[in-house]
Amino acid sequence: MKLIVRFFSVAILFLTACKTNKKSQEDHNKPEEIALSFDTFGNKISEKDALSSLEMLSKFNSLQVGDTLNMKFSSRIKEVCSKKGCWMKLGLSSEIETMVRFKDYGFFIPLDSKDREVIIEGKAYVTEVSVDDLKHYAEDAGKSAEEISKITLPKKEFVFEANGVLMKK
Repeated sequence: MKLIVRFFSVAILFLTACKTNKKSQEDHNKPEEIALSFDTFGNKISEKDALSSLEMLSKFNSLQVGDTLNMKFSSRIKEVCSKKGCWMKLGLSSEIETMVRFKDYGFFIPLDSKDREVIIEGKAYVTEVSVDDLKHYAEDAGKSAEEISKITLPKKEFVFEANGVLMKK
């Protein structure tokens, strides 16, 4: 009789252990499913706790030239460097955007990334961009000579140095 009780005890313990292990394995696979929905550029980052573009605009508006904030937010790409993919512009509202460069020129994004949704992480700051730089960016974006010649004044700009980018597939 003791042998039968021991047998059933071991069997129940074994079945319970297997069931728990299966659940742990399922939980382990969830991050892989999330990772499959994004292309990653630069440092590996998480999509969690990203601000919306409007929330990021509010953060930018609180900054003065020279201030810096470490942030993560999501937006849609409005423009990409047409030569290398070395910068992009993200919309913060319908009229306001941020210029995004990549930390240490260490990575680029695909040239055909316009209108893709991204999550970026890095440093947000406000700067004044010179006329020469504005003309250079316009040239990289494929603007016409006429459009480039109209650039005559420096511009206060919301800038972001991304150390990592998640691009929705």
